[in-house]
Amino acid sequence: MNNEEIMKMTEDYVMNTYGRFPMAFVSGKGARLTDADGREYLDFIAGLAVCNLGHCHPKVVAAIEEQARNLLHTSNLFHIAPQARLAELIAKNSFAGKSFFCNSGAEAVEAAIKLARKYFSSKGESHRYQIISMEKSFHGRTMAAMAATGQKKVQEGFEPLLEKFTYVPFGDSDAVKSAINENTAALLVEPIQGEGGVNMPKLNYFQEVREICNEAGVLLIMDEVQTGMGRTGKLFGYEHHDIEPDIMTLAKALGSGVAVGAMVATDEVAEAFTQGSHASTFGGNFLAMAAAIAAMEVTLEDGFLERSVEVGNYLRGQLRVLKSKYGFIDEIRGVGLMVAMELTMPGAPVVKDCLDKGLIINCTAEKVLRFLPPLIITNDDVDEMIEILDGVFDGYEE
Repeated sequence: MNNEEIMKMTEDYVMNTYGRFPMAFVSGKGARLTDADGREYLDFIAGLAVCNLGHCHPKVVAAIEEQARNLLHTSNLFHIAPQARLAELIAKNSFAGKSFFCNSGAEAVEAAIKLARKYFSSKGESHRYQIISMEKSFHGRTMAAMAATGQKKVQEGFEPLLEKFTYVPFGDSDAVKSAINENTAALLVEPIQGEGGVNMPKLNYFQEVREICNEAGVLLIMDEVQTGMGRTGKLFGYEHHDIEPDIMTLAKALGSGVAVGAMVATDEVAEAFTQGSHASTFGGNFLAMAAAIAAMEVTLEDGFLERSVEVGNYLRGQLRVLKSKYGFIDEIRGVGLMVAMELTMPGAPVVKDCLDKGLIINCTAEKVLRFLPPLIITNDDVDEMIEILDGVFDGYEE
């Protein structure tokens, strides 16, 4: 089938919940995608920070192929060896003692919220159930994750929301302190707000909120669904701030394209999840675990993240060159290969014009161009992207 045929079939049989671009990709390799009409694109969004190793990384493909030949599913009524191996890898490379595996970021956030409430309930403090999250945050579209998301546009039409969620401005530690009361169980925060516009915290913000949480006996949940697995140049975003959370959520790049999520927690907090407390039929299945193990092993290879940091620095430098050329570019920000260019005008037309020229980028928060390329991109890929973007900008008036 070609693009047009696939689009027609989608229109006829798939719910219209996405604003899709007019093409369907059928193959990919590295930072390149090919659509059903045979046109190639340079991918600087990586499936929304999912394909950190690029498309069809050979080690991930090999792991999936081998596992598929052996066993796909037994359920969590039984021990699953690759699940235990991935949990060990996460624990030995993070703060965490134990992991719970699920299928998406929203599920991981739901699990984190449940664990925080169960933790205090198990201590005889069932009155502590309030979750504080950030304005402009994004944590998912299931009911609890949506209630934790500090964006009205995500919540509209689904009221009444679940109760006992409070929002404070991102980066304002005084607001966090003021919002905490005797009912507060946890603070839920992203190291960098991705969907909110690649918003960066102020210096020392996370040290301050960690201290505030410690003083109040409140759990700190870091939503690393987008920042995790090397996106920021470190395996996890919290590592930039010399702190450790009590709970962390992962998904997106964890499986390098295979659907998988994880909620990880310290041993003390994890003890609150006893048998029957939480479950997921497909969580931690053989195929997802095999993909995630392979992806994590590649990410942990010597020099891998260091090289991605170098390319990220180069990318931001080249974007700043464009900023000096065009007055409608307001700011360049980001860390690692999580990069944003904020404009003084809507970004959606820029995304469309880039797509027409074979470049995939993203717009979020209306005026923020977001660049989330695979961590395996090269300086040459950056140069190609900049050339296309420069050509698009050249057609816009100041």
